Order: sequence, then structure tokens, then C-alpha cells
Amino acid sequence: MKNIFRFLSRYLWAVALVVVLLAAQAFFDLSLPNYTSDLLNVGLQQGGISDAVPDTIRAESMEMLKPYLSEAESATLESAYSEPDASGIRALDSSVDRQSLSEIMTVPECMILQMQFSSDSAMSPEQLAALSDTYLRQIAVRFVTAEYQAQGLDLNQIRNDYLWSVGGKMVLMSLLMMITSIAVGLIASRVSAGVGRDLRAQMYARILSFSSAEMERFSTASLITRATNDIQQIQMVSVMMLRMVLYAPILAVGGIINVVRTGSGMGWIIILAVILLSALVGILMTVAMPKFKQMQKLIDRLNLVAREILSGVMPIRAFHREQHEEARFDKANNDLYATQLFTNRAMTFMMPIMMLIMNGLSVLIVWVGGHRVDAGVIQVGDLTAFITYSMVIVTGFLMLSMISIILPRAGVAADRIQEVLDTEPQLLDPVKAQDAMLQDPRGIVCFTDVSFSYPGAEDPALSHISFTANPGETTAIIGSTGCGKSTLLNLIPRFYDVTSGAVTIDGVDIRDLTQRRLHDLIGYVPQKGMLFSGTVESNLKFAGDAVSDEDMERAAAIAQASGFIAERPDGFQAEISQSGTNVSGGQRQRLSIARAIAKHPKIYLFDDSFSALDYRTDLALRKALSEQTGDRTVIIVAQRISTVLHADQILVMEDGRIVGRGRHEELLHTCKTYREIAESQLSEAELEGTGKGGEA
Repeated sequence: MKNIFRFLSRYLWAVALVVVLLAAQAFFDLSLPNYTSDLLNVGLQQGGISDAVPDTIRAESMEMLKPYLSEAESATLESAYSEPDASGIRALDSSVDRQSLSEIMTVPECMILQMQFSSDSAMSPEQLAALSDTYLRQIAVRFVTAEYQAQGLDLNQIRNDYLWSVGGKMVLMSLLMMITSIAVGLIASRVSAGVGRDLRAQMYARILSFSSAEMERFSTASLITRATNDIQQIQMVSVMMLRMVLYAPILAVGGIINVVRTGSGMGWIIILAVILLSALVGILMTVAMPKFKQMQKLIDRLNLVAREILSGVMPIRAFHREQHEEARFDKANNDLYATQLFTNRAMTFMMPIMMLIMNGLSVLIVWVGGHRVDAGVIQVGDLTAFITYSMVIVTGFLMLSMISIILPRAGVAADRIQEVLDTEPQLLDPVKAQDAMLQDPRGIVCFTDVSFSYPGAEDPALSHISFTANPGETTAIIGSTGCGKSTLLNLIPRFYDVTSGAVTIDGVDIRDLTQRRLHDLIGYVPQKGMLFSGTVESNLKFAGDAVSDEDMERAAAIAQASGFIAERPDGFQAEISQSGTNVSGGQRQRLSIARAIAKHPKIYLFDDSFSALDYRTDLALRKALSEQTGDRTVIIVAQRISTVLHADQILVMEDGRIVGRGRHEELLHTCKTYREIAESQLSEAELEGTGKGGEA
């Protein structure tokens, strides 16, 4: 939960504004039941007369009241009204405190009224004072009604004026409540969208700074889930928190205050309902919370399986493993289904129970309230207002209860997002970078007693590697699968850091360079050619605006890609689909090579980047490349002898160590491992020819 609030903390001003608007909305919302009560009690039952104070009174009626008043009360009453006019009518001074005057006039008015209609059973002032305020007010209003009638006033007009006045206020309150609700919705939507935007930006910025070790720790499928599904959960909950979570307690507290003001004596019913709701939510949270944590992991698993199946459709079909993969997907899918079904059932179970509590609350209020209305303690309008406020209070807790089911899942999602944001990349730029030492770099790459182990591995992947790759020379690395060739190459651009030893460029340890400066020096072609959705041009100019059209065309020619690019109707503007799936493997490799060449780096790194090329294209490409890279450092990882045949230096690797070093002709005689590789790929005649320095 704390992470959700942390994400929202960037929008404190908006949250504060929402709180103010919600308070205003709650005020308008909670005012409506009072107006409804007034419509029933005053407008309909009392004919629009709200209290015992008549706005105008006859002089003789005032004289009838004075015997039941003390001298001070008589003086107060006398001063509250103007002098009698020609018809003997006295008008109320608008500045008078009506509440105080009503307390003075209520009992005398009741005495006069009962004397007129039931003199035989008249109650004394002390007996009348013992009755409820509600009952006394209703009797006093009858006196005022009779007074208005005696003055010849239109009682229907008085009632209608009151109804129109209260009704107009209700309409105004409803309009204001609607406006504030719309404003809250607008702000909440903008804040949640902003939170989602910020989190995605932060997530991808952090992911792009991850080394291969961090990527392997989280897995691609999990990072995709966190950057999509988890952030969507945060967005949804952000809206609900601003619109419901903040509003529910304001509404509930306001409802409780208004319930207390009604003086109905039925507050214990509300307390009972709140206790029952809290107990229900507590039980459901205890049962469902572990399932929400499990659900996100199952979504990760489902995405992983789905991604593997979609990426490997061709080999799945080739090996007739459709049923096996379907079963694997079904298991991941059904595990997620079972967990989601459990949580949905928990929510489904909660709603009927809550509705039962709410309806039971209404029945209990009507039953208890009916007896209190019959006893004259409260009026029908007060009972209606109490029911409304009770529903408001329970609805507030109901909203919190519904949110409490969603919040745990969002809390888990927020924790997963924060876990990524809190993960510091292992490969960081130095505090004091030595970029200035490579103002005019030559590109001499030197490995000095380098060893490397993958995180968690027992045995080192590389052991005591030492060699130098000079500008103008091609250094080739060859060896059996899994011997550490690609691992060695990946240490140069700092995809991993060496465990011991040092990798230097022109004598500067690459760990003392900023990664940006280091990567500016390097043109890297990965083992699997990776293209991005866009055009041929956008892929070849991937290094940035520094790559001109001339550079792009020359790089395509060197990489032997000009031919198939020209065959496309749009040429360099031809569309490239995601991952380059609309071009062949060889074309994808050539475009990847052209992308590195167009950058004009000082150091070329080819990680088995010629494997998908036929021998003719391979030969033509390497010949054109040697002309382009005459003063550049070229390091090639290869499986084929033909690719490394004319390298200036060949490193033969086995089990993470260099077991042979030299040119092709030397290694045929001095390195058993290299000889075995050559014999497996070349005929006897080719071996004899290359061993004598001839062409392969």
C-alpha cells in the first residue's frame, strides 16, 4: 500500500484539490436528506410552517400568550414584533433570534390551543413541558396555522412557497454535487493516467540500464507483465482511491454527524451494521490476500509460456509437440483460472452478505423508528432522513469494503513495480570517468588475465584470458559450442563486468569509461540479428542522426545488402516488421552488420554474425569489410573455419581458456583442437591448400 501512496505523492496538489472537492461533494450530498425531511415534516405535515413563531400575529393573540409568560419573556415577545398596524397586525422583526423566541412561545401556544379544543382535559404548563420537542412543535404549528387563517392568509400559498424554496435548494445542491463529481472524476483520471505514464517511463528507463544479469533475474515475461498488467492495476486503483477511498470516510463521518444531530436515539443500529461489515471484510481479507500475491506470479508464468509457444511455433510443429505445449499452456492457464475464480467467488460472496446487512438495517430502522414516530419522539421526515443517512454511512463502508478486495492485488502490483525501480544496475558509470583519455582513440583492445563467472555459477565461464587486438588487424575467436566465445566478446561492451583481471581500450580500463563513451567506440553485431519495427533506413540509421544517407548506402553495399534492398519496391523505405520477421535470416544478419558499419566505430565486434550467410556472400562481405576496416580493430567470433581463415590472429578456446593462438597455418600444426575443427569442416585438399598459405 505504501508504494501506491508513493506513486501518488508526485501529485499532492491534485490529491489535495480532490479532497477539497470531495468534502464539498459530501456536504451537498449530506444536505439533501435534511431538505427531504423538511419537505415531509414542514412542507407537507406542517403546511410550510417551520416553528412556533408566526411572521405576523394579531394584537389580541399576543395578549392571550402573555398570561403564560414571565415578565422578561413578555418583554422579549413584545420587542420582537412591531407596533400594531391599522388592522391590529404586528410583524416579526427579521433580526430576532427565532430559535430563542420559539422556545418562549411554544408552551403558551400549546396551552391556548388545548384550552380551545379540549378544556376538560387540559394539561398544565409543567405537563406540557415534559412532552417531546417534536410533539410540542407540532401543536404549536397548529396554533400558528390557526393564526394565519384568522388573518385571512392563503395557507396553500404559504405551503407552496415553502415547497418551492426547499425544492429549489435541493436542485441547486444536486447541480453543485454533479459539478464537483465531474471535476473529481476529471482530476482522478488525469492523475491516474499520469501515474501510469510516469511508471512506464521509469520502468523502461530502469530496464534499459539493466545488465544481462538483471534481465535474467526478472525474466522478460515478468518485466512485460510488470510494465503492462501491474501498471494498469495501479492506474485503476488510483482512480478508485481518489474517487471512492477518499470519499467514503468523508461521507461516513458526515453521515454519522448528521445522524447524531437527528437525535433519534437509533445510533446503535449504525454501530451494529459497521461492526458486521468490518467483521465480514476482515474475514475475506484474511482468506483472499495470499491469493492475490499468488495471482501475479501465475500471470507471469502464463505470459512466459505463451511467449515461448508463440516464439517457437515452427519447431513445435516440426517436432509435433502441439499437444504437449497445449497441455503446458492449459496447466498455466488453469492455475491462473482457479486462483482468479477463488478471488471472484470471494467478492461474489461478499456482495450478497453486504446487501443483506443493508436491507436488514433498513428493516430494523423502520421497525424501531415506527415505534418512535408512534410515540411522538420523531417525525416521519426525521425517520426518512435517518434511513437515508444510514444508507450513506453503510454505503461508505461498502465502498471501502469493495476497495479492500482490489487494493491487495494493486498493492502486490505496486510492490513488484517498486522492486524493479529499486534494483540498482550492477554496471554503473564511474564517479570520475576517464573519457578525456580517449579523445583520439586508436581502438587497441587488451585482455589482461581476465576471468569471469556468471552470478550463481560454480565454475568460471572464462579463466585467465590474455590477448591484444590491434587496429588494422582481425582477431578471430573459434572453439566448440559453450567454450565461452560469446561470453568473452560480451565483456568488451560491458554487458557483464569481469570477475578478475581487466579489459582495456588504449590502456584505459573500460570500467573507468562512461558506458556511453564506451559504446560510441564499438560497433556490435549480436549472434541473433535483431531488427526493429520500422523501415530499412530507420534500422540502418539506428546509431542516430550522425549516420548520413551516404553512410547508410555504403554500409549496405559492404554488408552485401544493397541487392535485396533494391529489389524491394520501396527500397530503403521498405517496411521491417517486429524483430525483422518479414526478411530471411541471412538478410537480417546483413542488415545488422550494415547497421554496425554505418556507425563508423573504432572497434567491430561480430558475434558469429556470418553464420546465416552462404560461403560466397560470406567471402564477398569479408573482403569488402576488410577494405572498410583497414585501420579499425575487428574481433570476430565464428564457428566456421572459412570465416577466420585469413584472420591476423586466431584464438582457439576450450572450456573457457585459450588453448591456441596464431594464424591459420600455424594452428593447424600447433593446436590439436583447431586441427580437429578444421578437419571437420575442410577436405584433405583444402587443408593442404590452406596449410601452404593458399586460398580455401
